[in-house]
Amino acid sequence: METNNTIGRRKEASARVRMSSGSGNIIVNGKDYKQHFPQTIYQLIIEQPFKLLEQVGKFDVTVNVNGGGVKGQAEAVRLGICRSLQKDNPEWRTILKKAGMLTRDPRVVERKKPGKRKARRSYQFSKR
Repeated sequence: METNNTIGRRKEASARVRMSSGSGNIIVNGKDYKQHFPQTIYQLIIEQPFKLLEQVGKFDVTVNVNGGGVKGQAEAVRLGICRSLQKDNPEWRTILKKAGMLTRDPRVVERKKPGKRKARRSYQFSKR
C-alpha cells in the first residue's frame, strides 16, 4: 500500500490522516495516540475500524488534528482512518458502511439566537 491522505471532520474538529502499511503505530500530533487521548474510550474509538476489519497492527497512521474537543477529535480521526482504509481496499467499504463509520456525523452546536439566552433557552421571565 502506498501512502493515503484523507480528511475526517466532526463538530469543530478536523483531522488530516496519512496512512501507510507498517507495524501499527498511530501518531497523533507528534505523540502516540495513547498519550494524546489518555482516556480508554477515545482510544477504543480510534482502534474501532482496525478491529472491525481485523487489521490491527498492519498500518502506520500519522494524524494532525486540531479544533474541537477530545471526543470530536477522536471521532474525526476515526472517520479519516475509515476513509483511508476504504481508499486502500474497496472491498472494506461495505463493512465500514454497514457499521456506519463512513458517514460524517452532521450534528453540530446550534447557534445562539438574538433575544434568547442560548440557542433555545429564554431569559427568565417574571410576571410580577
